Amino acid sequence: MSSSLAERLSRYQTQNLATRPVASGRLVRVVGLTIEAVGCRAPVGSQCKVETINGDIEAEVIGFSGDTLFLMPSESVTGIMPGAKVTPMLQDSGLPVGMELLGRVIDGCGNPLDGLGEIYTANRASFNADAINPLARKPIKEPLDVGLKAINGCLTVGKGQRIGLFAGSGVGKSVTLGMMTRGTTAQVVVVGLIGERGREVKEFIDEILGEEGRKRAVVVAAPADASPLMRLKGCQTSLTIAEYFRDQGLDVLLLMDSLTRFAQAQREIALSVGEPPATKGYPPSVFAKLPALVERAGNGGEHQGSITAFFTVLTEGDDLQDPIADASRAILDGHIVLSREMADAGHYPAIDVERSVSRVMPAIVSEEHMLMSKAVRQLLSICRKNQDLVSIGAYKPGTDPNIDQAFNLKPKLDAFLQQSMKESVPYDMCVNMLRSVLSGN
Repeated sequence: MSSSLAERLSRYQTQNLATRPVASGRLVRVVGLTIEAVGCRAPVGSQCKVETINGDIEAEVIGFSGDTLFLMPSESVTGIMPGAKVTPMLQDSGLPVGMELLGRVIDGCGNPLDGLGEIYTANRASFNADAINPLARKPIKEPLDVGLKAINGCLTVGKGQRIGLFAGSGVGKSVTLGMMTRGTTAQVVVVGLIGERGREVKEFIDEILGEEGRKRAVVVAAPADASPLMRLKGCQTSLTIAEYFRDQGLDVLLLMDSLTRFAQAQREIALSVGEPPATKGYPPSVFAKLPALVERAGNGGEHQGSITAFFTVLTEGDDLQDPIADASRAILDGHIVLSREMADAGHYPAIDVERSVSRVMPAIVSEEHMLMSKAVRQLLSICRKNQDLVSIGAYKPGTDPNIDQAFNLKPKLDAFLQQSMKESVPYDMCVNMLRSVLSGN
């Protein structure tokens, strides 16, 4: 396996910078959120310190043109002066990782946000680790219990699977994720709240996650008012932490809300350095970084654990053909669609089983379970297609036994697919309940 970014950067600095003093440059231009500096040399991805009237701030090198470096600060650019000193940092400290992170809330750079003091760990990891060789990964062979009847019963998720949660705004993505954190059998939960409202971050931690769920969870928060770089790093930090626990042999559930905010942050950074837009304002680098991020999740090697990842995707205007939604669906191992129509009708979680699919389900469940899942889809499809005929009285009972059976079982199916926010149902119980519903008991 190739060296990590931190090792490559350290080797570069040793060979090129350690033999001479680090040359400081000067700031020549600020355009939007991007800083341009001349007079210093640093590789893309390294950190620099930028002088301001309020003290030094950190910025990352995101590109260059000739002798000019383009930097993106992790904080506000307020206080930066013309000609300010820009100094490359010789060492990339990396991200602190360890069991000490459990129960903590951190920002995109690993700094604590919960007021519980500094986090001291013995290990550090690079923000951009290399993906595992696909041939070295263990195959997905067993299901992961997430505590939701609709998913356990009809859209079974496997350990190491990467699945998308597609929904518009206000349909219940965050609540669904919170239910998974409390109901899953995974040993560690890593939650990335990227680009969310600040109020929702505290609400998710206190009310949705809860005290019990927080004990085995690590929350990475980069709210909507954070810089694009911090939002981008928030996603990378979430994956880095999950990778550490996976390497310790643990099963990890990674919940990232949302992949769309990651794409939007990369779009802001790419456009600020002059990359041309390609698809609905998204530059090509966005579609290159999406699979690079997603592929870091999944099963590890022979003596490692797994990362089962749920990436939420915000569908603008409930359009599943949105560029980010379409690109995400192609690189994930399945998708779960939350329906606004079902949410408006009070059906929670608003999982549209007909439009959702788990691509690894046939490999991890029994043949009987697979047949029951198909039967649920068929019954729901019959009800949807004939709902108008039944509503206006145009259908006469006894005409078609399949329609009669579908509408007789529909109330029980709806009751099975619905679940209260605080309720958690084990996997085996979900399968038995589904069997009972389909048998008419």
